[in-house]
Amino acid sequence: MRLAEIGFEAPARLLARYGLALQRVDAGTPIPGSFWGDEEAGIIGTTVYARDDTPVHSLLHEAGHLIVLPPERRNEVHTDATDSVAEEDATCYLQIVLADELPGVGRERLMDDMNAWGYTFRLGSAQAWFGEDAANARQWLVEHGLLNQDGQPAFS
Repeated sequence: MRLAEIGFEAPARLLARYGLALQRVDAGTPIPGSFWGDEEAGIIGTTVYARDDTPVHSLLHEAGHLIVLPPERRNEVHTDATDSVAEEDATCYLQIVLADELPGVGRERLMDDMNAWGYTFRLGSAQAWFGEDAANARQWLVEHGLLNQDGQPAFS
């Protein structure tokens, strides 16, 4: 699923709840701060960059990297947000949860797209990881105030 299918309005509102901005990039223009290049989302400071052809999972993943960081560290980010395994796992978990906040997306569709893109998990799929192997990521998000005890986003 690409941003063109859902538009920029709902994702921009979601990111704003975390103090982040979504910057639309013109078609054919390189995306600033993109780690993977091509159509993949980019991050610089508190801004997530994306085009119409950017996959929704990419937008949520890069935004998730910024969300899991303490606000005082966000302005230092350019392209690569972390080398921490705990933060990477938390980012993957959070992007799945946040997919439910976007009309027409949802966690099942997002996990299918994650699998198609090539995310790798020990249990072989995003669904298996999320359901059976991600308790540490969920607990990390709860401890950092990003999810409530019910596993729902805790917006600041």
